[in-house]
Parts: sequence; structure tokens; C-alpha cells
Amino acid sequence: MKILIVDDHVILREGLILILRRAFPDFIFLEASNGVEALSILRKEELSLTLLDITMPELNGIDVLKQARSLGIETPIVMVSLLPEDKYAIRALKAGAQGFLNKDSKPDVIVGAVKKVLSGQKYISSEIADILANSLSHNSIDNLHELLSDRELQVLQLIAQGMAVSQIASEISLSVNTISTYRSRILQKMNLKNNADLLRYAIDNDLA
Repeated sequence: MKILIVDDHVILREGLILILRRAFPDFIFLEASNGVEALSILRKEELSLTLLDITMPELNGIDVLKQARSLGIETPIVMVSLLPEDKYAIRALKAGAQGFLNKDSKPDVIVGAVKKVLSGQKYISSEIADILANSLSHNSIDNLHELLSDRELQVLQLIAQGMAVSQIASEISLSVNTISTYRSRILQKMNLKNNADLLRYAIDNDLA
């Protein structure tokens, strides 16, 4: 079996491989440092599983996931991130992920999640299960950022990190005009006035 580990930080890739190799000594582990490289490997290799970071330069994990599914690639993909589960897990699952793992997870949790997905099931933590249950019982939108598309949410995060429009454009390989359009949409959808309002909202909602 082959498992692809995708993360732009070498130490995190090596850490995951170390944990998984102890549990699966006969597995082959492949690595990718960005989304473009990951998509290329997903197209060429027959993989049993991919562990995919969300926050990466060039092409983020959600975009890789969506493109892979649109190309008919059925490799099980588990998103791995430090980002809050309540902000990203549901988006990832809706986009076609088989699970969502927090990078703070203990090794036995990571191994258990991999075993579950390799057996053909989805991995959903108790926290994600609670979020899903709550989303089914509430029709209203509790948080304004739920109105945003995945790309708009990414731009919001980068603005909250203090990046200028030109920096964001370079970071995610889009034009300055496109980023400006996303910013305008975000402000309109969330009924906010400027970057200061966006920053305040991002901090208050653990998005920064």
C-alpha cells in the first residue's frame, strides 16, 4: 500500500511518516511539499490514502481535494490541519474528504483514523459528529463566515494575517484584480466595511 503525505513543512511530514511507519511497516510513503506536487502524484500513482494539509502555498488542500474529485480520482483523502474543526471539517467533508485530523491529535488517534479510512469508512471525531448534529438541527447561519466560499474564506484569513492584496495574489497565484474582487465580496457578504473589521471578526472567531 502507498500513502501520500502532503505538507509544506518537512518536519511535519517526517513526523507523520514516523508515526505511521511504526503501525504500518510494510507501507510505502510518498511525500509532497505543496498542492501542485500533490495533485501531480495523485494523478500518476495508485494510492491507498492521502493525508493532505489544508494551508499550503500555490494550491491549498481544499482546492487539491476538489480538483482531484473533479478529475475522477477516488483516492481516500484525509485533511490534516491545525485549523479549527468547526471552521473547516464540514467544508472538507462536503468537498469529498474521508476525514479530518487535527495536527494536535495523539499518535494513536492518527493511526486509528488511518485504519478506519483504509477499511472503507469515514473518520469523524466526536467533535465533528457534534458539529454535524448541530448543523442538522439548525437551519440558520450562526457565523457570517459560513456565507463565504472556500476561496473567500482563505482570502479572509490571509487579510487577517496582515497580508496586502498584492501579497495574497502572489501567495495563492491569482491576479491582484481577482483578490480585490474576493475582498469586495467578503465585505459585502459579511456586511463589514474595511480590513480592520475583517481582522476583528477573524480574531473573534478564531480565524486569524
